[in-house]
Amino acid sequence: MPALKKQSKIFLAGHRGLVGSALLRRLEVHGFENVVTRSRTELDLTNQAQVRAFLKDERPEAVLLAAAKVGGIHANNTYPADFIEQNMVIEHNVLWGAHLADVPHALFLGSSCVYPRETPQPIPESALLTGKPEPTNAPFAIAKIAGIFLCDSISRQYGRNYFSAMLPNIYGPNDNFDLKTSHVLPALIRKFHEAMPNGPVPVWGTGKPKREFLYSDDVADALIHLLSRGDVQGHVNVGTGSSVSIKELAETVQRVVGHSGPIEWDTSMPDGFPEKTMDVTLLTDLGWKTQIPLEDGIRMAYQWYLDHLGALVERA
Repeated sequence: MPALKKQSKIFLAGHRGLVGSALLRRLEVHGFENVVTRSRTELDLTNQAQVRAFLKDERPEAVLLAAAKVGGIHANNTYPADFIEQNMVIEHNVLWGAHLADVPHALFLGSSCVYPRETPQPIPESALLTGKPEPTNAPFAIAKIAGIFLCDSISRQYGRNYFSAMLPNIYGPNDNFDLKTSHVLPALIRKFHEAMPNGPVPVWGTGKPKREFLYSDDVADALIHLLSRGDVQGHVNVGTGSSVSIKELAETVQRVVGHSGPIEWDTSMPDGFPEKTMDVTLLTDLGWKTQIPLEDGIRMAYQWYLDHLGALVERA
């Protein structure tokens, strides 16, 4: 299938989120000049009729589905029904709606949590469905797996260029710093900042689990690279191919923030996955690798947090 051109009309769903906002920024940098966006008040992605009418009227050449209900262990444990229901509805409405509107290209954003809890590291794409997902985020994982198979099934049956990208822990501008719903890295940034200069910082778990982290602009560049090829099939791991322990991560954030107090590990709280490091051999073979080292990315994310602290406080 022909690759996208710079003038191709692209519908970016979820442009105000962490990955979506990075995609919007980087699409502009890469010269894509016809990106269509809609806010939640303008287009409710959980409303099938609205989504189908919108796609029929706009007729984009590509759909980037970056909209999703996301959160950390606490949010997934507290609202499991919301996570599976909302994500499955959005995926069906947007991806199947794109097919019905004869959209030739679609990219669905998944997560490394789709892979089994017990699996060899680093995790290859072939590990999908070889075991049970991690219980703390299984409903979210099941919803994402459904999206992967919806894309793959549409491609196989109808010959469209619909594929999926599995993402690790993403961080960067427009991240969620709400301690009840955020992922580990933005939560650590906020905790260490609020405990300055030397107050104790509580962190869930033992610090032993290992996670892979990718800065949002790197994610966006990788996704644009894959979409621009026009020949990607199935699902592709998008990451760094390396990971750090939560203890190492906490110490790095502490160093970046300039905090000098104690870290208090709450071992009564769950660790989640023992390790999530993805094999990015396929991504490398497709011509892309990460550009932003972890500590550099954390410094940029912390600076964004400082620059927007007033707005974040008001939002809370």
